[in-house]
Amino acid sequence: MPPDLSRRGLLGGLAEVGALSAAGGILALPGSAQAAPRRGGRIRVASVSSSNADTLDPAKGALSTDYVRHYMVYSGLTQFDAALRPQPALAETIESRDRILWRIKLRKGVRFHDGSPLTADDVIYSLLRHKDPGLGSKVKSIAAQILSAERGGPGEVLVRLAQANADLPTILATSHFLIVKNGVRDFRTGNGAGPFRCTVFKPGVRTVAVRNADYWKPGAPYLDAVELIGIPDEVSRVNALLSGDVQLINAVNPRSTRRIGATGRHGLQETRSGLYTDLIVRQDRAPTGSPAFTEAMKHLLDRELIRKALFRGYATVANDHPIPPGNPYYLQGLPQRVYDPERAKFLLRRAGLLGVRMPLYASPAAEGSVDMASILQEAAANIGLNLAVNRVPSDGYWSNHWMKHPLTFGNTNPRPTADLLFSLFFKSDADWNESGWRNARFDQLLMAARGEADEARRKQMYGDMQVLVHDQGGVGIPVFISGLDAFDRRLKGFGSIPIGGLMGYSFAEYVWWDA
Repeated sequence: MPPDLSRRGLLGGLAEVGALSAAGGILALPGSAQAAPRRGGRIRVASVSSSNADTLDPAKGALSTDYVRHYMVYSGLTQFDAALRPQPALAETIESRDRILWRIKLRKGVRFHDGSPLTADDVIYSLLRHKDPGLGSKVKSIAAQILSAERGGPGEVLVRLAQANADLPTILATSHFLIVKNGVRDFRTGNGAGPFRCTVFKPGVRTVAVRNADYWKPGAPYLDAVELIGIPDEVSRVNALLSGDVQLINAVNPRSTRRIGATGRHGLQETRSGLYTDLIVRQDRAPTGSPAFTEAMKHLLDRELIRKALFRGYATVANDHPIPPGNPYYLQGLPQRVYDPERAKFLLRRAGLLGVRMPLYASPAAEGSVDMASILQEAAANIGLNLAVNRVPSDGYWSNHWMKHPLTFGNTNPRPTADLLFSLFFKSDADWNESGWRNARFDQLLMAARGEADEARRKQMYGDMQVLVHDQGGVGIPVFISGLDAFDRRLKGFGSIPIGGLMGYSFAEYVWWDA
């Protein structure tokens, strides 16, 4: 049956979780069923990172602070609801009969912050710029499937894919595909169609955005201004919240929850999602490329200890593949890999690596990785493997250490579809293929699943991919980590969108200040 991704199709069945009004009103989300929103107020928000690499270019966003900044300034063709389903945004309708040719009808009356109207040319440019190898887009491998984008009828864009992909409306809701003005290349300032206008952008220091009075959603946003800063250290971030220096923070350590709750003035929001910190075992170099060594490292992950001790139960045991239990394509029945030091010792002996010294790099930048490294170090020492843990600072970790050593840690934000997770992090030619794992069968399944019309067959393909990653992949994923945000209780309307913390990075559009 051809997908109906028109307004009616996108909104069908959403009565129980909220819907967009015909006039493009506010998307109802958990946490927003409170008193009527108030206009006004300014808040300060601290996220986990800020550096000279901060960007106003959606194509280059890499960290949560970037995603928040981009959702404040820009709008996408679609946007996520609380169930991670794509809803119409700048696109009033998206339709396709074959999942290859997609017809996008643009919303009328939308203007960029400089007053210019949204046109088909803006959308075409925004989609195709990711294919430019000189841009350095973080979703270049995803955008490669877009063969063409061109004008259709009035206010209409036709997008043709290289092959069928039913997930295009979901892909277009991610922050990297937010719409920028045709031809823009200078992103020292941001000219978007989002709920806020950027007035101050100092990479590594702060971003200030003020309310866009001409936002295409009537009445929104409510806040007058948002200041966004980065505080990498979690204790310092919590202290800033409790002292009143900031009103909202993300990535709260579970050990801080009791302290935050004890004030009575602050709230906690748990978001169960697919966030994970993974052990990266590089497959493209010796000695970590040995299948026996890779499996041994996975058996040294004490998942239940990590879930309880590191995350105080705010996590779900994972099984060395990236698809969380809440995903519709999650494979039930895959045998759970367990903590088994004797099996690990046998495998290390077979790999000839018992007694060797192996550097392991961890950083607070990868949530929980420093503690995970300590747990691994102790378990390895008990069986004759010397893991030399190098704790490196958050600043510069992603550019200087992540994927640069035989053994490191990553930290992957949730993605809304199995295709995006696999395409970004496990496809052989993906820029973020963390372990350098290459598997032709996996790549074939990934391409085939995108356009498979038989849903049962598609689910089987994604299940087969999970088995391949679990059995042969170069990452160990011990748990899926719940996102924990903390906020001043005077901040109302705050809820969850499980693509990530801070309401899927898009809180600014929905919250208001009640003081």
